[in-house]
Amino acid sequence: MKLDLSENEIQRYSRHILLPEVGGTGQVALKNASVLVVGAGGLGAPVALYLAAAGVGRIGLVDDDVVELSNLQRQVLHTTRAVGRKKVDSAHEQLAALNPEIKVEAWDVRLDAQNADGLVGRYDLVCDGCDNFATRYVVNAACVRAGKVLVSAAVQRFEGQLATFSPERGGGCYNCLYPATDGQASGLSCGEAGVFGAVTGVMGTLQATQALKEILGLGHSGVGQLLMWDALRMKFTTMTLSADPACKVCGGGHAHG
Repeated sequence: MKLDLSENEIQRYSRHILLPEVGGTGQVALKNASVLVVGAGGLGAPVALYLAAAGVGRIGLVDDDVVELSNLQRQVLHTTRAVGRKKVDSAHEQLAALNPEIKVEAWDVRLDAQNADGLVGRYDLVCDGCDNFATRYVVNAACVRAGKVLVSAAVQRFEGQLATFSPERGGGCYNCLYPATDGQASGLSCGEAGVFGAVTGVMGTLQATQALKEILGLGHSGVGQLLMWDALRMKFTTMTLSADPACKVCGGGHAHG
């Protein structure tokens, strides 16, 4: 465990350290923390940027895709010169340039049932910003098995959602909110429905904020609550989430698989 901050780190994080709620102790906690970011796209980009800027000591990025020109309208980790490169390589380069004090681990794989437990188990907390339901269910199940907090965000068109899942602390899991048959659900991807680019920036930044709060134990965690944002009406709505006792993933009396 790293107990001290260097002079460079004290200067870099001075605005955090000035906050009584964070201080030097909190900054050291961030330095010792690790977060897995699933997806280096529209949501994963702002999540990773703000976690890196905040000084989270080890950040894992999971994505097997390459940068396409159509990504650049919202995926702010990548530049035009990165088109055709692996997203994790492009992201690693950008994050290292932003903050060389941290460690970035690039996982050029598609997270699936075979590797999810191994990846999730390496980190303290998981931020899921992937763009398909199948991966979301796999990530959720792995987090439940490992007892890891899952901060999940999603965006479609002009709307976004954010929730923090920790069955041990109430509110259930992702599968309680969106039950799926055989671990699958249907829905349009942003490539089919479209997405307003700046909405991913807002939701990804909120996701990073919740992750940092979890690490530091600050404020309301968001566990047991779904935050919804309608950008066209500029309206935030919250609803209470309840655990489903019959959930096949986190419910009592069912196999957690």
